[in-house]
Amino acid sequence: MRTGFLGLSITAGLLSAGSAFAAATSYPLTLQNCGQAVTFQKAPQRAVALGQNSAEILYMLGLGERVVGTAVWVGPVLKPYEAINAKVPRLADNDPSFERVIATRPDLVAVQYQWHVGPKGTVGTVAQFQDLRVPVYTSPADCIGKDNSGGGDGVRVEAFTMDLVYQEIRDLAAIFDVQDRGEAVVAELKAREAAARAKVAAAGKGISAVFWFSSAKLATDPFVAGRNGAPGYIMQALGIRNVIDSDEEWPTIGWETIARANPTLIVAASMDRRRFPADDIAVKRDFLKTDPVTSLMPAVREGHVVELDAQTMNPTVRTIDGIEALADGIAKSGLGR
Repeated sequence: MRTGFLGLSITAGLLSAGSAFAAATSYPLTLQNCGQAVTFQKAPQRAVALGQNSAEILYMLGLGERVVGTAVWVGPVLKPYEAINAKVPRLADNDPSFERVIATRPDLVAVQYQWHVGPKGTVGTVAQFQDLRVPVYTSPADCIGKDNSGGGDGVRVEAFTMDLVYQEIRDLAAIFDVQDRGEAVVAELKAREAAARAKVAAAGKGISAVFWFSSAKLATDPFVAGRNGAPGYIMQALGIRNVIDSDEEWPTIGWETIARANPTLIVAASMDRRRFPADDIAVKRDFLKTDPVTSLMPAVREGHVVELDAQTMNPTVRTIDGIEALADGIAKSGLGR
């Protein structure tokens, strides 16, 4: 994948999270982020990224040398950034402790998900970091048009769009005063998105699908994609109908219910993370073929199962990769004919 960035609102004083300017940052910089006013007295020198996408955006902006810790990884880093990422301490594959993050002496904590740092954060709350004068910046894709007050993956009240990713890139570029880099990344990602849509807009015509991310236990209901998250955006771009009609980000739905909906395509997430047994794509494959319910589904019997990088299923810079990769998968399956 080529590099890209996300959009932000920038100015000295209080900003709204929609406007973007290429002018140099004037500090102190205050911006609105996920309902909080966040102020930076100067460009951060010691950033922690709690979320793979947060880390990769910082790398895309050329800020890898200022990243002093990362956590919450689901797969390998983007190839152009393997060398710089190898030099950055990994605080945890999944959730680090609050103390472990603070021990890095950060002057910015960039957060991908509020369930790590938020009202009920597993790492901590925004207030805990603020008490130590550590600014927290959270991905707009995880709070704009989304309600996380109930914990877990939250409920999307508005559909995700890549504009939220472009906003994040511009925000972080303004925070670090590297706006030109931010605009270059956004421009490249927008061009790729436009090209992908033009190329594959009708690829999924007449196709329905379910996106399976993982399962806490194979005997329990799987985490599948609701209609308003990144998979919904991918499906909309390809003209695919989602058989899961839920505003939850990743609701748990029984395989019996999914089988009754009879999706023509099952999209299974592939990842390196091993929080749950079903994170392993090999485990997913075996389950689909051997479970009494899933093994009888036409999509499984006819081999209409497409594997997709898990990061493309999250609201990230890789979501565009998901559009391209799923279109290729549909073509190989013969469903797009």
